[in-house]
Amino acid sequence: MDIHGKPIDARIDWLFDRARDYSARFCSPENWLARERYLARHPTAIGVLKCMDGRINIPVATKTPLGIIQPFRNLGGMFDLGWPHLGEVLAAYVQRCVREGRRVLLVITYHFSRGDTRRGCAGFSYDTAAALAHTCRIKAQVESVFGLGHDTVYPLVCGFETDEDALILHGQNDAQLDLASIDHTDSTALAQQLTALYPDMPQQTRDDLLPLLVGNLTHIGEVRQQQRAADIEHREWMICLGRGFDFLHMPNLALIVGPYSPELADPVGKAASIIEANMRKGRIPDDGFLLLASVPYEEIGVDRARAGLKSAFLADFAAEVIAAQYPALAEKMHVHTAVLDWRSRRLEKLSGQ
Repeated sequence: MDIHGKPIDARIDWLFDRARDYSARFCSPENWLARERYLARHPTAIGVLKCMDGRINIPVATKTPLGIIQPFRNLGGMFDLGWPHLGEVLAAYVQRCVREGRRVLLVITYHFSRGDTRRGCAGFSYDTAAALAHTCRIKAQVESVFGLGHDTVYPLVCGFETDEDALILHGQNDAQLDLASIDHTDSTALAQQLTALYPDMPQQTRDDLLPLLVGNLTHIGEVRQQQRAADIEHREWMICLGRGFDFLHMPNLALIVGPYSPELADPVGKAASIIEANMRKGRIPDDGFLLLASVPYEEIGVDRARAGLKSAFLADFAAEVIAAQYPALAEKMHVHTAVLDWRSRRLEKLSGQ
């Protein structure tokens, strides 16, 4: 169904239906058992820093069970570990994994298209070299915080080619492993290539990275059998601010602004300019757009209450920015706030208009 052309009320209803469906699948016995079985075999925690672009769906591209990979998403894929909130969230994630006795693999991604430069990352003005340079700076920051030894936290720079959903691993001494160029799924050969690419990577981490590569090779083969269109034009009709939007892995649907940067007005304003242009050029109906704020919580009581306050703050902040910069657009804004139960991935709507 092409949801983009529906009235705004129908689009919002569709969105919350999709969120409920995602939570139901996440909580199903089959998916729960799949996660438990997977983690028993592959204990390394995997976090991915990535762009908000809905095409970059790492679990699907690697055939990894829901809930294994921890995403950190932001408009343009731009991060800085000096940002206070990002640093706190990332440090808390690593410390929690370490207390559980697990190593952490941090996959720092950029994305591009081989078929058309304009299908690349708009956040970097379609400059793949600039996007790669940025991921390398993040890797250096991770090493400055968590150490150069890589025994507990291993930062890995990884490209994502969106035409075929192919991973490109960047190793030592400028070596690369482009999975789109491999015509087999031989895990033994891949393991040898990983050892050459990352000689300092702990054996357990390599063993736990290998299934993602095998899965990606299988996925690439499936993509090549499809006749899927490459969506080029922006058709986003919602701005999402906060965390907990994994159910929105679709191209040209949402502009997701992570709550990490201390300067949120700039990405919110850029997102509003894209929505305004989409309406003006007839890519989406001009009857309204959605501003959705979401904050996850892990415990009921105080944690959930704080999440609700943070969600309301983010929504009010973004609404004020949009009203100041695009007053005519603000009149078409539908503001909703929500919290996300992290255990069940259930999106709980708090308010909406």
